[in-house]
Amino acid sequence: MDCSGEEKAPSRALSRGELLKRAGVLGAAAAVPVAVAPDGAQAQEELAQLQQMKALSPGEAATIGAVCERLIPSDSTGPGAREANVIRYIDRSLAGDLAAFRGAYTAAAVALDAYSQSKHGGAFATLSSDKQDAVLTDMDLNRATGFSPNAKAVFEMIRTHAVQGMFGDPAHGGNTSFAGWKLVRFPGPRFVISARDQRLDVVPKSNLKSAYSLPLFRARSSRRD
Repeated sequence: MDCSGEEKAPSRALSRGELLKRAGVLGAAAAVPVAVAPDGAQAQEELAQLQQMKALSPGEAATIGAVCERLIPSDSTGPGAREANVIRYIDRSLAGDLAAFRGAYTAAAVALDAYSQSKHGGAFATLSSDKQDAVLTDMDLNRATGFSPNAKAVFEMIRTHAVQGMFGDPAHGGNTSFAGWKLVRFPGPRFVISARDQRLDVVPKSNLKSAYSLPLFRARSSRRD
């Protein structure tokens, strides 16, 4: 903070993983460390979450969730898809606005595990991070087989929805604890953006909350009810 009391934007260099995340270019082959395996309590909590899926089966959710965790990994720069509950966003969306993709995700989970088994001897979620990245790279380059309409299209579908779950409004089930917004330093929704907040050398004051908590959205919601 300078003598005028204004908070300055950090000037430190960003790691490669952080740059990929903030640009939204979340390729499967990003050189980032594998996340630390969850402890017993966390593993039990994640298992319970898988069993509470609305659209995906626990097995499908485990497979697609593992994909999301490699696309947006947890690393030294901050939390990723696991902490942000990206798989919960995808599941809730498949039970709602994205219901048209439900069949595509079922087919994707089956194809992912079949291809992983044929190439690396195990279901996708059981593979090491480097083998998972190899599978996703094959999909991204459209070399993987058994996907409909093709591997690249399935990769882009999951990637698009993973980004939505990571950086979208938490009211939709993802971005838990504003993990995605904090990662890109988004200060929260607001109706007016001051001239000061538009300066490149100033970090706007954070006011993290769902857009649906704002009066405009509450009023519309009450009128619909």
